[in-house]
Amino acid sequence: MDTVVESPPVNHIERKPRVGLAWQILIGLVIGVATGLVLNHFPQMRDATISGLLQPAGDIFIKLIKMIVVPIVFTSMVVGIAGVGDGKSFGRIGLKTLVYFEVITTIAILLGLILGNVLQPGVGTDMSQLGHADISRYQQVTQQVQGHHGLMTLVLGVIPDNILASMAKGDLLPVIFFSVLFGLGLQSVPEEFRKPVIAMLKGVAEAMFKVTNMVMRYAPIGVCALIAVTVASFGFGSLLPLLKLVAVTYLAIVLFVLVVLGITARLFGFRIFTLLRVIKDELIIAFSTCSSATVLPQLMKKMEDYGVPKSITTFVVPTGYTFNLDGASIYLGIGTLFVAQLYGIHLGWQEQMVLVLTMVVTSKGAAGVPGFMFVILLATLASAGLPLEGLAFIAGVDRVMDMGRTALNVVGNALAPLVIARWERQYDAEKGRAYLASLDA
Repeated sequence: MDTVVESPPVNHIERKPRVGLAWQILIGLVIGVATGLVLNHFPQMRDATISGLLQPAGDIFIKLIKMIVVPIVFTSMVVGIAGVGDGKSFGRIGLKTLVYFEVITTIAILLGLILGNVLQPGVGTDMSQLGHADISRYQQVTQQVQGHHGLMTLVLGVIPDNILASMAKGDLLPVIFFSVLFGLGLQSVPEEFRKPVIAMLKGVAEAMFKVTNMVMRYAPIGVCALIAVTVASFGFGSLLPLLKLVAVTYLAIVLFVLVVLGITARLFGFRIFTLLRVIKDELIIAFSTCSSATVLPQLMKKMEDYGVPKSITTFVVPTGYTFNLDGASIYLGIGTLFVAQLYGIHLGWQEQMVLVLTMVVTSKGAAGVPGFMFVILLATLASAGLPLEGLAFIAGVDRVMDMGRTALNVVGNALAPLVIARWERQYDAEKGRAYLASLDA
């Protein structure tokens, strides 16, 4: 008699649980740090590995993100604004957004100056122990940045000569300006013409968010490569002479999140730790890449899922990338005082108040790309008459502090749409609770 062997039912086969994106990125982060440490101890192979493998692998991720940011911002903003209903409502949202950004960033600058005066990170630093990095590439663009100090010059920079050229260059501020005008214009178009345009732009926006999901699959590799380049380039040994500056910078970042943003969140009915849990993936990516632009599409989508209307999310989040740079604002105060203290130059409170006004304007010219804040700080030092050479001592480890600054910028830009939505009484609390419940499931 033949023996019949029965196959087990298909539904009994157990599926292995998938590793979430946050864990994938965290694993990539750990591997990148380990790789960087190894390369830092073998300088003979470090340069070739960085230039031939790691830097290109990291640049691929940055370029992929830049590729999708402008289409998502344009289509989402136009659809959001056209759906507000009237220009008066949008004008009120815009005014509240700018007022909120101005108040928060000014507090950030003041906090940086207060901690810089109290903890004095530059006092007692032995300049002979500091490494001296080349800042000539930053100085070349300092004059250009200084030219943007004036309010009217800033306004002129918002208006594009050619919107397609601005889109090609990835200049978000002109793109936002044009998107606002186009969205307001679309509101006044007869419904028979308006509906097809909105439907098409909605389709493009949804398709671009699908593309974003594809791009994010590469995020762990990009994060691994970029953090490896950072660790391999500076090592941890070069941090020791500037450990006090790094510690003061991160202390200011933590205090700002827990105290300033924490109190702001509570005033509007939110919890800062809940928000941090919602955007944990974006924080890891921004921290590793030193670029807040890498998480802009995901941040807009998450805040909308969290209960913020699309009309608010699509305006507030992209605008925050130019006007709500909390981490950069904190660093302006600390970095300026560090250089002054390094050279034994005393800055009185009157001079520091003038610096605050200067920083309030210059910080609005910063972009969500790596290293640009260093140029803004260089321009601020020049306007204060402080030695620009002082930044050459911290240029080598600026990226270490940039990681924390960028993460703080992301937290600030995530909280902003929640605040504005609650301020406008348009926040969908039921949708927000359902989204939080889905995270716990």
